Amino acid sequence: MNLTDKQKGITLSLIGILLITPDSLFIRLISFPSWHLVFYRGLIPFICLFVLLLIYYKKNFFHACIITGLPGIFFAILIALGNTTFIISIHNTNVANTLIMISLTPFATAIMSSIFLKEHPDKKMWLTITSCFFVVLFIFYDSYEGNRIFGDFFGLLTAFFVGGSAVAVRYGKIVNFLPALLLSKIFTMIIALLFIQSMPMLLEGKNTYLIIAMGILCVFLPMTLLTLAPRYIPAYEVEIFFVLETILGPIWVWLIVHEQPSNKTIIGGICIILIILAHTLSELIKSRKFNYF
Repeated sequence: MNLTDKQKGITLSLIGILLITPDSLFIRLISFPSWHLVFYRGLIPFICLFVLLLIYYKKNFFHACIITGLPGIFFAILIALGNTTFIISIHNTNVANTLIMISLTPFATAIMSSIFLKEHPDKKMWLTITSCFFVVLFIFYDSYEGNRIFGDFFGLLTAFFVGGSAVAVRYGKIVNFLPALLLSKIFTMIIALLFIQSMPMLLEGKNTYLIIAMGILCVFLPMTLLTLAPRYIPAYEVEIFFVLETILGPIWVWLIVHEQPSNKTIIGGICIILIILAHTLSELIKSRKFNYF
């Protein structure tokens, strides 16, 4: 089956986001201090990516790392910072608040894409982003009653870091950024080690299985797919799928650890899912029509 670039980008984005949705649940279940958790979220994906890239590139491994250039370095820094701020946010506010902030990623990405890449979203995309933004405000108004400003602020930072990383990939779209993703995991470990007062805790008991599962299923695989997606579609179109995590993430946490979202969060979530579904179907239909001509 021959897929258009639009279809490839949407497929990679959708699968990547669906894989990442249980991430918050794993963080809730793992009884590790924040900086130790950040360290292992760098180490485990690093090992997986290193093996994958070594097998794929073989003798050209180091060359593949070098040709990403400055965009690759910026991408790695932004991803590492985003990994860090995400953990800090989850540990200082509830999951719904963090993911609501992250759902602003497409809004931030569209602005940065317009400024740095001159890729201006069409009216339909702006309408989709604006609609999601107002629904997020509706959810945020209900959930912003507790004293969680610190965690919310770091969640907002995560949205900008993730959005910036997608713009960097789009800027250098002719280059495979997976080697830069590998570098980002090194930066993530370095950041964690700067703040860890003792050596990282050894994996033991249930934490071993949870951290390995999280590192592979919720970090390595989705980040690989989401790093490839902006090669095929604009960065802001990739980031619109992050709004799905705003809804599905709290649902996972609600089902397993009973951190129940409010009725307004559920109502807003249904609205966001419908908005994204309508946008995705519209784009797929449009790309299929163009493919016929």
